[in-house]
Amino acid sequence: MTAALRHDYLNAIAQLLELMGVLAIAAGAVFAVCEGVRNLIRGASGKSIYDLFRTRLAKSILIGVEFLIAADIVGTVIIDPSAESLSILAIIVLIRTFLSFTLEVEIEGRWPWQRKRNRHEDE
Repeated sequence: MTAALRHDYLNAIAQLLELMGVLAIAAGAVFAVCEGVRNLIRGASGKSIYDLFRTRLAKSILIGVEFLIAADIVGTVIIDPSAESLSILAIIVLIRTFLSFTLEVEIEGRWPWQRKRNRHEDE
């Protein structure tokens, strides 16, 4: 396999991963809205609809962010491994990891080191 062909192939993989990340977020948002509307029609309480919507949306964002991080890694480390691109990748991954961490805390309602505690124990 020539270097140009390998570069094109890996670039296509990176773009596919980016597309999958965007689709995961968009599909998750659509499903969260549909589920919220369905629960509203069924007469669920506003708080439970809101909590479920936020949880579903946050989970889809988490999945999307994971795909986007994978795309960045493939696109930067494998295709263009220069010092500048690696430092930009490090910053992007740091920001996205922080976003993932805070979303996980929001979804679970607790810090990761509090795995034994239930979300609703404090309420």
